Amino acid sequence: MTDTKVHLLDGGTLVIDGFHAFWNRGPAGEVRFPCYSVLIEHADGRYIFDTGYDFDHVMRVLPFEKPIQEKSQTLPGQLAKLGLKTGDINYVINSHYHFDHCGGNKYFGEACTLCHAKELEASGNCQPFEHLGYSDMSFAPALAAKRGLKLPPDPLLDMYTPKFETVTGDQEIAKGLWLFETPGHTAGHYSLLVELRNRRPMLFTADACYSKKNLDMMCISSFHLDPTASLASMKRLKALAE
Repeated sequence: MTDTKVHLLDGGTLVIDGFHAFWNRGPAGEVRFPCYSVLIEHADGRYIFDTGYDFDHVMRVLPFEKPIQEKSQTLPGQLAKLGLKTGDINYVINSHYHFDHCGGNKYFGEACTLCHAKELEASGNCQPFEHLGYSDMSFAPALAAKRGLKLPPDPLLDMYTPKFETVTGDQEIAKGLWLFETPGHTAGHYSLLVELRNRRPMLFTADACYSKKNLDMMCISSFHLDPTASLASMKRLKALAE
């Protein structure tokens, strides 16, 4: 297998309360957590897994999450550090479509977007308690219009006609790149496993598991569609990690 390279891209941080990060366990108080994207340089092309949040959107809709994001922490800024441009990305994979995982999709108008079929459907027809999670619909202007959401003027979105490729089930989307179904947090959540030469694979759990502490305590976050499915997905991730 041709050597695959993985880069973690720093997208800034947000704040949530400890009782949300560790559902009904806490302790309470602000928890500042990183938002990151994963760049995979693969023989078949360049993939981005999740695209973080859009600062302006968070300040407008969710200012209580206290975003900290420098210009260098946007995806164009992070890619520039690697000598890349947004047009160099061939595929965007979204674990799910909550605002802090799709805010940078709009930068990749030439890329193909991969997601779970259930997730794309849910984002356009979510439950009432999921509205803030699915508040940034810039990744799919047509779905935003369907939900009656008015996006702010943005030159990028005027030209953005995303190409979606939906999948279901566990999928090896390219040699050594695996998507594993981990629903519960949302209807169609995916986690990503990357096989690498001369080392153990890397498993990116997105929001199916917030942190090692969540995994150690088997404690899900409070943001979920189905808590039972969320716990089952954490158990699956633990087995995959082992």
